[in-house]
Amino acid sequence: MNFNKKLKNISQKNDTLLCVGLDIDKEKMPAFLFKSSTNPFLEFNQSIIDATRDIVCAYKLNMAFYEIFGKNGIDLLEKTIGYIGGDIITILDGKRNDIGNTAHKYAQTMFETFKADAITINPYLGEDSVLPFLEYKEKCSFVLCRTSNESARDFQDLSAPDKPLYQKVAQKIQSWNIHQNCGAVVGATYPNELKIIREILGENVPILIPGIGAQGGNLEQAVQNGTNKQNELALINSSRSILYADHTKKYARAARNKALALRNEINTYRNIN
Repeated sequence: MNFNKKLKNISQKNDTLLCVGLDIDKEKMPAFLFKSSTNPFLEFNQSIIDATRDIVCAYKLNMAFYEIFGKNGIDLLEKTIGYIGGDIITILDGKRNDIGNTAHKYAQTMFETFKADAITINPYLGEDSVLPFLEYKEKCSFVLCRTSNESARDFQDLSAPDKPLYQKVAQKIQSWNIHQNCGAVVGATYPNELKIIREILGENVPILIPGIGAQGGNLEQAVQNGTNKQNELALINSSRSILYADHTKKYARAARNKALALRNEINTYRNIN
């Protein structure tokens, strides 16, 4: 099934644009898990997934939080992706890319070895480094376009020559989207740029939108500027504010409550004419 179709199906089924980032961090997780569980990280992920799977459209796993544990982290990554399963989107956030054959291997790793539905990639090396990922026509490659961090302006605002670089990247994403398997990463912390990028991308390119919650992005503007005319094809990501809402044995319930409140708030803004 094409990625956009899968995303629309789960978004409609769960009435949601919410993506939860499973960014495990021992310093922020409930301490009791490390005393009571033989695999606290996997138990934590599974509990969060069980508590939220009916109110999300996707889970995003930032690979840095798993690779730090070496082979045990890779095992955890694979088991978490396997546990998600089913019709929910799985995004591997690794921002990978390289030239030629190396890009092919990155794509093969993400899509075949780990079996992700989508990944994040860096466009800095140009088209020939992006095309190997786009060969996986049923998957989605979210291309970094306007990132959520404060110093994104260092390069992304540079004139190239008649438009800022991020707008040139958006134009490239739109032109690469011949198989309907390109997406864009655009931070909620730049709502005006998000609106411009949606206009450039058109109606059929999904946008992954980080920067809500801890980074302070404006949710209403993110929803209204990031969705298409059908109020779809945007994934609003939140990680820390959901995962670490509570540090007691009620942490999964607290995560659900946070996720549910955010899902409902998102839907309120989707319904504003």
